Amino acid sequence: MTFNPNADIGGGKASKRGRNTGIAVGGGLGVVALFLLSQLLGVDLSGLVGGGGQPATTDSSLEQCLTGADANENIECRMKGASASLEAYWSQQGGPEIGLAYAGPRDLVLFDGAVNTGCGGASSATGPFYCPPDQTIYIDVTFYDELRSRFGSSGGPLAEMYVIAHEWGHHVQNIAGILERSQDGQTGPTSNAVRVELQADCFAGAWAADASTVPDESGVPFLQEITPEQYTSALDAAAAVGDDRIQEATQGQVSPHTFTHGTSEQRVRWFETGFDQGAGACDTFAVDGSAL
Repeated sequence: MTFNPNADIGGGKASKRGRNTGIAVGGGLGVVALFLLSQLLGVDLSGLVGGGGQPATTDSSLEQCLTGADANENIECRMKGASASLEAYWSQQGGPEIGLAYAGPRDLVLFDGAVNTGCGGASSATGPFYCPPDQTIYIDVTFYDELRSRFGSSGGPLAEMYVIAHEWGHHVQNIAGILERSQDGQTGPTSNAVRVELQADCFAGAWAADASTVPDESGVPFLQEITPEQYTSALDAAAAVGDDRIQEATQGQVSPHTFTHGTSEQRVRWFETGFDQGAGACDTFAVDGSAL
């Protein structure tokens, strides 16, 4: 989607942290896996991924990102603009639609290489993630390059913002108590882990459908109306991060019993559900496994 050039994105929650060379991270999805294991065992294991709470070397609030024109020209400003749009959507439309007393995440952190979080240390290899203990979303924007080059996404602004909207959905689940209730350590096509991810995709679709109607404080919509090409790019990004496609690309075979995010087809379908029917249609936990 394209931002209205005069939209005010200055209030978006986003900051940038520089490389912290003191972090030792094993890579992959280790930080997320250890966080989930910590929840299962009731023991804090975050120290195992290193970092020890050391501060990042640099920290900025992206103060130069003020308008929709900035968001259209610069990917970091686009992340801040997406944050502003998502905050307004969940406050004004999404939260009330699902009966949620909404409160936004603490921050959207753009990092370079590695970062310390409330869930432990993380590297770029972790991919974008939401950390419940510090209620913060983390992303190294070079992830978008890998999404295109390794997993075949066509890319584009809406595809990039879909990723942030999905992680924002995890924050909504966290404050609604869904994440805590669903962390049972199980995997597979109908597991709670998959249902959580598909619901976040659905929430992202609901935001995308209404984003062009959500205004800044001056009444200017943050985003222009979505085009068919942009919509296709978002579906393409959702498909690119399906368990089946990622497993095929990384290990040469698909193992459904290890699914944690859903297939490409499921992720696309639930994004479409949110887009067509709104956040109120996103209760993936009420759906029978055969229809998931």
